[in-house]
Amino acid sequence: MLRRMAPSRYLKHLADVPLFSSCSTRDLQKIGKAVDELEIEAGRELVKEGATGHEAFVVIDGTAAVKRGGRRIATMGPGDHFGELALLDGGPRTASVVAETPMKVLVLGQREFSGLIDEVPGLAHKILTSLASTIRELDQKIYP
Repeated sequence: MLRRMAPSRYLKHLADVPLFSSCSTRDLQKIGKAVDELEIEAGRELVKEGATGHEAFVVIDGTAAVKRGGRRIATMGPGDHFGELALLDGGPRTASVVAETPMKVLVLGQREFSGLIDEVPGLAHKILTSLASTIRELDQKIYP
């Protein structure tokens, strides 16, 4: 079941996504208008490892298993997010994600994301800042 989301609903969930962490409340409201709320049944595969990605997800309710090479590597639950790199490059998924329970997720498509970049002045800069921060954190983990 797909529902267009109310503008201010779930703003905290969107703010917790690293890609959007430096966005203002106003920017988050615009992002909120661009996402869809989707109900997922247990057992459904949300993304498939190796497949081209075209959307990002934020988990609102429920849990999902993250698998790489058929091996479970993580569990996603409320507040978790995945697929945001697909918004930037449409590259292949690095893992599969399968709903373990019924879930509610927010979905942001690549086309809607591109529209936001055009519509919201400064959003691209904020996203680049967030990505730079993430790269620095990963660098510190790899090369302490």
